[in-house]
Amino acid sequence: MGKLTYGMNVSVDGYICDANGDIGWSNPDPELHQYWNDQVRGTAVSLYGRKLYELMASHWPTAEEAPDISPVEAEYARLWLAMPKIVFSKTLDSVDWNSRLERGDVVEVAAKLKAETDGRIDVAGATLAAPLIRAGLVDEFQVVVTPTAVGGGTPFFPTLSKWITLELVENRTFPTGIVLLRYAAV
Repeated sequence: MGKLTYGMNVSVDGYICDANGDIGWSNPDPELHQYWNDQVRGTAVSLYGRKLYELMASHWPTAEEAPDISPVEAEYARLWLAMPKIVFSKTLDSVDWNSRLERGDVVEVAAKLKAETDGRIDVAGATLAAPLIRAGLVDEFQVVVTPTAVGGGTPFFPTLSKWITLELVENRTFPTGIVLLRYAAV
């Protein structure tokens, strides 16, 4: 059975982007970038919503061509291109880069994937993760707290009708003061 994970860089006040959609404050240092590379390397399939897919697809397919790209970023570009992706969208006509388009319900598709997939299934993006969190399908949360307060925006966790009890399975502090908190859903 697959394990569904949800992880993102988060402001210290709980947002994945600010009120204008800006994520520039969450730029990872090389050590944190390597952590995310390792996560992608171990992912069987990643679930994307349209907005985050378009953001990633606008940068990573050509990132290796940039003259100033770091080795860890070049590695991420290769890993992201190779990683199987399912993109949930009712408006896109097609997707590229080892991706398939899905128009079905994310909860139904994720539940089926968990039953059929060996390995980690990653959900990318707070909007797409929200119904999966509410349905109790997320097995692990990777909250990467960045020491920046943005004052509002898109929260990491959606509004919930009931509490989610979590168990800390890992905590790690990076040299820049960023803190990784990995929690398993109990």
